[in-house]
Amino acid sequence: MTREEKYKAFQALHQRPGVFIIPNPWNAGSAKILAALGFEALATTSAGYAFNAGLPDSPFVLTRDGILANAQSIVDATDLPVSADLQNGFGDTPESCAEAIRRATQAGLAGGSIEDSSGSTDKPIYDFALAVERIAAAADAARKSHFLLTARCENFLCGRPDLGDTIHRLQAFAEAGADVLYAPGLSDLDAIREVCASVAKPVNVLMGLRGATYSVEELGAAGVKRISVGGSLARAALGAFFRAAREIKDKGTFTYAQEAISQADISRYMGG
Repeated sequence: MTREEKYKAFQALHQRPGVFIIPNPWNAGSAKILAALGFEALATTSAGYAFNAGLPDSPFVLTRDGILANAQSIVDATDLPVSADLQNGFGDTPESCAEAIRRATQAGLAGGSIEDSSGSTDKPIYDFALAVERIAAAADAARKSHFLLTARCENFLCGRPDLGDTIHRLQAFAEAGADVLYAPGLSDLDAIREVCASVAKPVNVLMGLRGATYSVEELGAAGVKRISVGGSLARAALGAFFRAAREIKDKGTFTYAQEAISQADISRYMGG
């Protein structure tokens, strides 16, 4: 499929009735497995990419080129539309956000997200006016490139659990041209329901964090259009790896192999 065809398929997923899941592979191999399982779209994860590269998930460590190269490897692994975690657009200015969108389209991505978190510990969330300007610049670049833009409000992940401000920002991001709205870390189903009722654009919700979890059916009934899982699949894989390594080191046994996926299945998913 061409990038344009993937964009149209991705757009259609957001326009049809009901909720859909967009899981987050961290490399080409995990993308192939998710595609083989029947998922209809994929999203990258900066955390999963960082862990795979042996790096911390930090905007001060991860580079635009590294993130986009990882995203392109996922794009090239399947025919599914892929949306990328573009962090804060790799810079503070509106132009940096627009350039991130342009670079993302060159990597073959059908969509991507820009967040309002600066990465700074002193002032983790951009001022409202600048946050909106950044999304407006990204949206303008996205319209020109046929690219589905997700605007993220990071309040709940940055120690600012202010639902009113979160909704205000998401509404402004929608007005600025974002196609999808996303506030990771919302506190409960009531908050998710209120966000969905307060905006006219599709809402993405993050599952896979510790604490309360909700089913696809519950989230769909709350008004959610799209469910992603961030770095949780990568953490689950590393968790299994860690438990297996500890068993070998601490017990000298190898029972973990009974739960490992078979060589034949892996080869089939990888096209071997």
